[in-house]
Amino acid sequence: MSDLELTCRRLFLRGITIAVNIGIHDFEKTATQRIIFDVDLYILFQNSTAYQDDISEVVDYDFVRQVIHQRVAQGHINLQETLCDDVLTQLMSHKGVKAARVSTRKPDVYPDCEFVGVEAFRIKPN
Repeated sequence: MSDLELTCRRLFLRGITIAVNIGIHDFEKTATQRIIFDVDLYILFQNSTAYQDDISEVVDYDFVRQVIHQRVAQGHINLQETLCDDVLTQLMSHKGVKAARVSTRKPDVYPDCEFVGVEAFRIKPN
């Protein structure tokens, strides 16, 4: 078991699908493409235990969705790496988040492959 597994709760969202203005090719700059996001947040138990069964005691799923939607709303993005890193940086800014993993996938790029994608992981230093 890793230190994260011993000290953190993992909050995750799978399959968040959004139409995104993304791509480097001319044809990609005039239309949106589906991007599928998967997110894992590692939150220290002391920052994610709801002693009073109240949402204010934990990291809310809405926070993750807001970060993604706000970044996408900023306009055209050339690279999945940029999108993935920007979302990851914003998620890591939450005081309760110890580590995070973000992956982005384009399902409509090649007819002979299910997805093309990028994944990044980051952990806050102690």
